[in-house]
Amino acid sequence: MSAASRAPQCSNRANRTSRPHRTRTARARGRAALLTAGTAAAALVLTACGSGGTSGGSGNTHFITGSDGIATVKKSERKPAPDLSGKTIDGKQLDLASYKGKVVVLNVWGSWCSPCRAEAPNLVKVAKETAPQGVQFVGINTRDTSPQPAQQFEKSFGVPYPSLYDPVGKLMLRFKKGTLNPQLIPTTLVIDRDGKIAARALQALSEEKLRKMLAPVVAEK
Repeated sequence: MSAASRAPQCSNRANRTSRPHRTRTARARGRAALLTAGTAAAALVLTACGSGGTSGGSGNTHFITGSDGIATVKKSERKPAPDLSGKTIDGKQLDLASYKGKVVVLNVWGSWCSPCRAEAPNLVKVAKETAPQGVQFVGINTRDTSPQPAQQFEKSFGVPYPSLYDPVGKLMLRFKKGTLNPQLIPTTLVIDRDGKIAARALQALSEEKLRKMLAPVVAEK
C-alpha cells in the first residue's frame, strides 16, 4: 500500500479518536448545566406549608397558615430576612437593607409566569397607594434568561418599584428552609420595619388579599 493510500486511514483513526472525546465533553457540559438548573430549582421547591390554621413546615417554625393561604408570624418570633442585594433588571445596585424602617413587600415573579401577570395590576395599585404610609415594594425577577422580557413586563404594567435580577434563583437560596422562605412563583413576603419576615403568600394575590396581608404589619408600632 502506498503512503498516499495510508494517509486517509490515519486521518479517519484520528477522527474516530476525537469524536468520543468531543461527545464526552458535551455530556460533561450538559451535566454541569443540569446541576446549575437543579440548584436554582432547589430554591423554589414546590411544597405547601399547610392551611386552615395549621402550623407550617416541620419543627418549631412559629408560623401559622390561615384558610386564605396567608402565613403569618407573631412579631416576637419573626426571623430576619437574609441579605438581598445585587443588580436590578435596569442594571442599578439595590440593597434591601437600605429600606429598614419601612415595611417591605417582596414579590418573586417572572415575565413568563401567567399568575404573575394576573396579580401585577393589584401589586402596582397597592404599591402606589401605600407608599405614603412607608411601604416599599421590591420585586425579585427570576428565571428570565435576560433582563429585556422583565423590563417589558414592568413597562406594560407600569410597575413603579425596582426588581432585583435573579435569573438562576441564587437569592432564593439565601432564605433558610423551614422559615417563611419563597417556594413558588409567584410568592409575596411582607417584611416588617425591623427587617424581619412577617407574612407570606404562595399564590397570586388579589388586591383584597394583598391588603389583608399588609395592613396588620403597617399598623404595628
